[in-house]
Parts: sequence; C-alpha cells; structure tokens
Amino acid sequence: MAKETPYEVLGVKPGAGAEEIRKAYRKLAKEFHPDLNPGKPAAEARFKQVSAAYDLLSDPEKRARYDRGEIDETGAERAPRGAYRGFAEGAEGWKYHPSGEMDLGDLEDLFAAFGRGRRGGTGGRGFAVRGADRRYSLEIDFVEAAAGGKRRIALSPENWLDVTIPPGIEDGQVLRLKGKGEPGFGGGAAGDALIEVHVMPHPLFRRDGQNIHLELPVSLAEAVLGARVPVPTITGPVMMTIPKGSDTGSQLRLRGKGVRRGKAEAGDQYVTLKVVIGDSGDPELANFIAEWSARHPLDPRRGTGSR
Repeated sequence: MAKETPYEVLGVKPGAGAEEIRKAYRKLAKEFHPDLNPGKPAAEARFKQVSAAYDLLSDPEKRARYDRGEIDETGAERAPRGAYRGFAEGAEGWKYHPSGEMDLGDLEDLFAAFGRGRRGGTGGRGFAVRGADRRYSLEIDFVEAAAGGKRRIALSPENWLDVTIPPGIEDGQVLRLKGKGEPGFGGGAAGDALIEVHVMPHPLFRRDGQNIHLELPVSLAEAVLGARVPVPTITGPVMMTIPKGSDTGSQLRLRGKGVRRGKAEAGDQYVTLKVVIGDSGDPELANFIAEWSARHPLDPRRGTGSR
C-alpha cells in the first residue's frame, strides 16, 4: 500500500488554503489526541501522523519544497535528480564518488542537498544539520490569554511540556520553545517547537489592544438612584459605583483592570451600562411612569431625523 501524502493524512486537496488545512488539523487532532484516547496506540500513532502532516503543510516554505519534490513527507531531503547516477557511475574503485576530484564548491552543494549543514570532523569529513522545527496549535480561553497562565501540552505522545502563557498574548501569536523540535543530525542542534495560540471568544469581555470592554446590565433603580454593584474583570469581580441618573450607553472606566503586556502598565476596563426595566407589566411602575412623564416631557429622538 502506498504511503499517504500529508494532504491525504489531513483529508484535504493539494490546492487547499492555509485556513482549510488548519481547520482539518484541529478537527483530527481533537479526534486522535492521546488525552481523549487513553490506552489506544493506534490513535496515538495517528495523532503523530496528523501533527507531522500539519507541521509540513502549515509551513509555506516546507510545503512548496514538498510540492516540488525536494523533500519527502517527513521533511527529509530528497536526493537531486541525477545525483545517484553521478555517484554510482564513478571511476572503478570509487563506487559512490564521481570520477575526478571534488572541489570545495561540489562539497558545499552536497551539504546543501542534505539541508543546512556545516563541515566538521577532520579533513572536511562529516557535517551537522539542525533539526526541523515542529508546529503545534494551542487553544486557550480569553481570560487566560489576557491574564497569563500555564498549560501542559503534548509535543508528542511521549513528550509533554509545561508552557508559560505570557499575559496579553494575542490570537495567532506564536510561542517558540528552543530545542523542542526534531533532533539534529550529526551533532547538530535540535529544532524548535512553534506553538500557534488561538484565543477563544468570551461571552462578556471584548478586547481592544490592552483595554477590555464589557456591557453591564443594571436595573432601573440602580441607574436612577445610583448604586455600588459587582463587576466582572479578567482578574475577578470588583465593586464599582454607578452614578445617579445614569443612562443606557453611559460608559465607566476601571483604571488598570485591562491587559498588561510585558513591563507596560495595564490597560483599562470600560463598562458600558445597559438599563434593564425588568417586568414591564407591573401596573404600579406603569402608573408612576405615566404620571411622571406627563410632568417631565422628553423627546429622546430629537435631532435624529426620525420626525
């Protein structure tokens, strides 16, 4: 049976776009993740295949080289066309060398055929190649992205790692873990693990740079008379004063309750009030509003061109 191509592993066509590839990977990674398939070696093996396929196809340079036939599905270099013939038909007694002497340019070309190599050892023999980078996808919730935290992720079925999520990380940002990629060859350094972070939306909060926005429902009494009410923030609830006579759309600021990035000061949280009447069928409230509005006429749509 022919070996599956990375496209076949992910179930996409060779012309698939980056977003289609990412969605296919996320679906399969969840299906075969070791956490969801304990004690199932076949699922673990498939998870590794899916991760390897995404590692290759999510990197534009690697994907292009694979499509041109320069590397195989594992990312390993393929010998250039005609390379074997040149080596196999060398002079007698030099089965795997071309006839004649190999100059420095030839040697550098040979190293290039096997990746980013460097000459080592004695007499120019031997070379070291840096290991390939590995790509992973990590979903985190909104609050964790804003406030920071720690997550344990599987780099492979046998290799788990604790990852520090820096406060203020944004959707699509990539974390680089040095030396956590593929091992090097010939003493070369290991590659890196590149973790693309995807931030899930929050039902209450919305982020704008380092600021957080929140729409807060308040009662009619709280809006008219003023009140002290609890307000959710990314670090936990705090008490906030609602001024007397507040209206829907009024915006209040909680200084320093936004997102902190690095050594910069934290942003602010902006709270937009939304007045909720509640049970509009209350006859006592209806009678009061009717009498009150008769003495205090108000046209809230003046200047809007609705009249």
